[in-house]
Amino acid sequence: MTDKNLVPEAEVLEWDDCWRLLSEANVGRLSVIVDGHPDIFPVNFAVDNNTVVFRTGPGTKQWAMEDDAVVAMEADSVSAEFGIAWSVVVKGTAEDAGADGPRLDETRRALFPWQGVGQDQVFRIVPASVTGRRFDLSAPMSLQTPLNDAPRTGLE
Repeated sequence: MTDKNLVPEAEVLEWDDCWRLLSEANVGRLSVIVDGHPDIFPVNFAVDNNTVVFRTGPGTKQWAMEDDAVVAMEADSVSAEFGIAWSVVVKGTAEDAGADGPRLDETRRALFPWQGVGQDQVFRIVPASVTGRRFDLSAPMSLQTPLNDAPRTGLE
């Protein structure tokens, strides 16, 4: 039994809120099936017309998506300053983003590949579902470790 004043329930986000938060993020984790097992890769991405667009090149991610286009991508953020965190998951199919066009060219330029070169293939996740949660981290028992002392990944 949990006291909601000590450990508040996660807020389920509306569809529009999920897309707004995704549009403010630029790094997520892409899940694909590789040899029958899930694998996860960091990707930088952009939101384009309620789809997620990212670049990749020849390799495990691209080959996995060509074998089975069903994917999931998760992005999140934690704010020690505001005491909130959120997580959004997009599940759907990955497809080639198609021919070049002015809008896709603009999106492609915004997606600077971490490896610098060879990431010329642009994929689009067409969502079957978009779900999200927001968490209040200011409740007394929401974290056993103060947020500023918590281990972090990357350049958070």
